[in-house]
Amino acid sequence: MFQCVADYFRNKKVLILGFGREGRSSYNYIRTFYPRMPLTIADLKDINFEDENVQLICGEKYLDSLEGYDIVLKSPGISFKNVRIPQGVEVTCQTDLFLRYASCVKVGITGTKGKTTTSTLIYEILCTAGVPACLIGNMGVPVFDCLSKVDGKTAVIEMSSHQLEFTHTSPHIAVLTNIYEEHLDHYNGFEGYVNAKLNIFRNQTENDYFIYNADQEYKDFFIDKDVKSKVVKVSAVDNERNELFKKLDGINVRLIGSHNKQDAFFAAAAARCLGINDEAIEMGIRNFKGIPHRMEPIGTYEGIKFYNDSIATIPHAVMCALEALKDVDTLIIGGMDRGLNYSQFALEVYNNSLRNLICLPETGHRIAREVEQIGSNKNIICVDTMEQAVEKAFEVTKKGYSCILSPAAASYNRYKDFEEKGAHYISLVRSHG
Repeated sequence: MFQCVADYFRNKKVLILGFGREGRSSYNYIRTFYPRMPLTIADLKDINFEDENVQLICGEKYLDSLEGYDIVLKSPGISFKNVRIPQGVEVTCQTDLFLRYASCVKVGITGTKGKTTTSTLIYEILCTAGVPACLIGNMGVPVFDCLSKVDGKTAVIEMSSHQLEFTHTSPHIAVLTNIYEEHLDHYNGFEGYVNAKLNIFRNQTENDYFIYNADQEYKDFFIDKDVKSKVVKVSAVDNERNELFKKLDGINVRLIGSHNKQDAFFAAAAARCLGINDEAIEMGIRNFKGIPHRMEPIGTYEGIKFYNDSIATIPHAVMCALEALKDVDTLIIGGMDRGLNYSQFALEVYNNSLRNLICLPETGHRIAREVEQIGSNKNIICVDTMEQAVEKAFEVTKKGYSCILSPAAASYNRYKDFEEKGAHYISLVRSHG
């Protein structure tokens, strides 16, 4: 199978589009089999690179370079929002080729939120059951890096909408956790984002399984009769009648809140489709250590409980965290403006019992104005930096209560990603005073 994917590139004119983590992985894979094959690499940023058989195209117009190639191997972070694909050019990606050619069992997980938790839980359950497995994909492990290691294993693949956008094959077991507005800057509206997500089940057969969130209305996106595979609906409410789901509820403190409970249920449903027994499912979920940057307890400092939820980049995720923790006195929000509508979120914050709202640029300042316009009696504090946000949090948060960073926005206006933002927040909290 390692060789099968390589055969796909044989005698083809290939453009590697984007040279971040996944683009470098693609280059290294191709070079393993074709050391002197002519390649082109295109990226917005300049690339320092030495390979006499590589042509580099860098700069603002790098997306104008698609003409004349057989294959464009696209990295996930590159938007094709206003890009015309030339006739005869196949745009694909690592995820697409892995799904096409990997001989292992494939479990794919997508959704606006809950992907990483659900994927990791499935992996933990498989390991507990003694099933050889690997955890790859959107959490930072390019699937090409694992091609030589997956034969005979179950591949648990976290899939973003970007990784699914150009896929033409679906996994044996597909899990859709939820769909909310996100990445609208990457697609031509919400419809484009949803369309990418739904590729996770579009090419399944009657021998496959599609597991989805029964607590969200999907009729505007798809209906069950359009799905070729076996449909499994998962609810955080109705499934409480099921004995297994009752056992799973509340067995792990890192899975508090209805959204985390549902992620555990998704994982259990996927494991059952794989033939895993209930004892291994329960043990795997009980041993789950949590996901960094998702409702991550930092510790208690000066009598205040601090949490890092920097992965919460949409309003729904923030409200889930507030519902789960219940004692949040101070919420730190704000990040890159991607065009999301925050009107409903402002109303939900207004109605929440938290007292202090600390707002970072850019979206935090927007949300602050919307909450103020409602007539809120919240203590709204606009700051410019994370240093100022943490300092204010120590000043205003009641002892015995919680402060959480849960941005409701992406981090790219100030940070490389949500991990860097969360790490900065944690370091400031722990070094305070």
